[in-house]
This record gives sequence, C-alpha cells and structure tokens, in this order.
Amino acid sequence: MRITVETSVAAPIDQVWRAYTTPADIVKWNAASDDWHTTRATVDLRDGGVFSSRMEAKDGSMGFDFAGTYTKIVEHKRIEYAFGDRKAEVEFVPGPNGVVVRVVFDAETTHSVEQQQGGWQAILDNFARYVEAKKV
Repeated sequence: MRITVETSVAAPIDQVWRAYTTPADIVKWNAASDDWHTTRATVDLRDGGVFSSRMEAKDGSMGFDFAGTYTKIVEHKRIEYAFGDRKAEVEFVPGPNGVVVRVVFDAETTHSVEQQQGGWQAILDNFARYVEAKKV
C-alpha cells in the first residue's frame, strides 16, 4: 500500500529544495510533534548516495534512525529513495503561490495507515512552517 501526504510552501523552489536537503535545516524541522526532535542528519544528495537522521524523544525515552539510499535525484523536481524494503518519492511542484511538496511512500505493517499518514503529514507541515518562517 502507498500513502500520500502533501503540503504547500509559500517560498521559492530553491529555498524549499535547500531546506529539504540540507542537514543543518533538517534537524530543525524533522519532527512530528514538539516532544520529538532530530539530533543529527547526514545527506549525500546523489543517485546512490545515502542519508540518515536520528529522531529522538526529547525526554530521552526512545529514538530511532531513519536511513536509506537515494535512487534518483532531479534537482528542484524529484527525490526518490529506498529505506529498507520500502520506497518513497518526493515531488516539488512550483506554482504561483509557492511549491507543493508531495511525498508518496510504502506503508509498513507495524502502525496503522492513519498513524503513518498522520506522522508523515505532521513532519511535512512542520517543514512548511519552518521554511516559511526562515528568512533567506
């Protein structure tokens, strides 16, 4: 099963792309709720390059690594990656009011579809707020 989440970001494509792919930015927006944060991120943004981020509860009670390999990069347009036996695609679609960022990913079986969609949507909404608040 595939799940889709998307948001609209009122910012130029170069700013949106940079914030999505730069570790210093990723650690500032990559969380689904205020009680979680990303403590580190790495990005090797090229076909075959790897990425990882460490997400942790702020109280230190739990954490996990999210990592994978980029399978296709089209600058300012598309990022495809594999993580474990799952895949995801991120589309960047510029428009008159900014950029629509759409993520389509393979569901996993541990959590409900609603939980997965809600968590990924919350992260994407946090991304949009971060980019719109950031002054270039």
